[in-house]
Amino acid sequence: MQDTGDMDAAEPRLHGGIDLGSTGIKMLVIDDSGAEIAGAQVPTPWRVGAGGTTDIDADDLLSAVRTLMDLVDAELAAVSSAPLTSLAVAGMGETGILIDADGAAAAPGFAWFDPRGWEQIAAFPAEVREEFAGRTGLPLGAQVSVAKLAWLRDQGTDLAGLRWLDLPEFVVAALGGDVALELSLASRTGLIDQDSGAAWPAMLDALGVTVDLLPPLRGGGTAWGTASTAFGPRVAGAALTVAGHDHLVAAQANGTLDADGYHVSLGTAEVLLRVLDEPLGFAARRRLADALINEVRHVVPGKHVLVAGVKTGLLLRRVLHAAGIGDRAGRDALDAAVMTLPVEGELPPGAIEVTGARNDDGVLRLTLHAEASPAEIFGAVLRHSNDEIAALIAAMDREVAPATHATLTGGWAGMASVRRARCEVLPNVALSTREQDVAWGAADRARRLVTASVPS
Repeated sequence: MQDTGDMDAAEPRLHGGIDLGSTGIKMLVIDDSGAEIAGAQVPTPWRVGAGGTTDIDADDLLSAVRTLMDLVDAELAAVSSAPLTSLAVAGMGETGILIDADGAAAAPGFAWFDPRGWEQIAAFPAEVREEFAGRTGLPLGAQVSVAKLAWLRDQGTDLAGLRWLDLPEFVVAALGGDVALELSLASRTGLIDQDSGAAWPAMLDALGVTVDLLPPLRGGGTAWGTASTAFGPRVAGAALTVAGHDHLVAAQANGTLDADGYHVSLGTAEVLLRVLDEPLGFAARRRLADALINEVRHVVPGKHVLVAGVKTGLLLRRVLHAAGIGDRAGRDALDAAVMTLPVEGELPPGAIEVTGARNDDGVLRLTLHAEASPAEIFGAVLRHSNDEIAALIAAMDREVAPATHATLTGGWAGMASVRRARCEVLPNVALSTREQDVAWGAADRARRLVTASVPS
């Protein structure tokens, strides 16, 4: 008889986490101790059109996920032949896919920064527009999923009989998992009443749909079925779950769940997250939405969060592109050049005007009143985003006690100039020690799904 204990020692259990990000799709595999075993990344396959329109084809998305899994499988091959025991998917909010009764995509998914939908939300009934923020915890704008649903409807898509899945839920369903919604992601759609945790009937009526548009709602990290053989033997049989909204998953991975701190995730979007033990209520949600701050559900059961965002990463990336910088070496050189300047730069005040960081301002605008180096321009964008962050913090401080510390994560946090800028507006800043907080956090949710007692 074989010694199963020796087999277990030779082939440790593996748990995968996928992060469907705005710039790239990442995957990490960890073992039962949380140690990283393998990882890879592929670009998010957006289709970019005129006027900033950005969408994703469902087949392109799934093809990218397959490529990612093949890369991870190849890296794992040198370490272990064991299949994944569990797999969790986290990702961006707002972007989702409409599916038909057979689970096939009926329309593309739209990036959270895609501008389509403004005309449609302006045409919503007055009662819906007036109550939207207080009910959903979100500012009413083109970013929310309902704007894109209304746009699709007006372009001729018959929403009757279709169901909505956010991107992580769509990928899990494609892997063979259940068709269901996760609460923190569903909270980003504009379809959910934050007090009840259920669909908001007036919003459904405004779209001309029934509650059947929404699959069943579940908490993140709960059982979502088992992976089929469709994505290969390494994944087949893995216990599946949806980890939740990417920024919230990263916060949980860092242990930043205390109520007196900020978790700041600096990717394509920069998000300030503040955990709440309970919802603040209709009136507070309305006031916060006026400042473009969300009050929605956390991935942690029973917790709510304040989510405030600016488009810092998107703006910084465009500055790099404008300067002809497309690699890490070029970025590092620019970072060093910015650090030779004072925080306020060396040009006269007003020499560089920047707009575009606010989530309701879709276009980066740079006005140069004097010759400016890429380092001066990069620094000006950081100062502009600092101003917007300071305004968001002031609005949150009017509703809850000021935070005493902050944890900074995300790809842009690796730049010294970015960290220096944020220390100007955030209290007692600490830097995350992980490079892929969301993917690791998703993998951690996966191992917790199948492990009764998980080491911290």
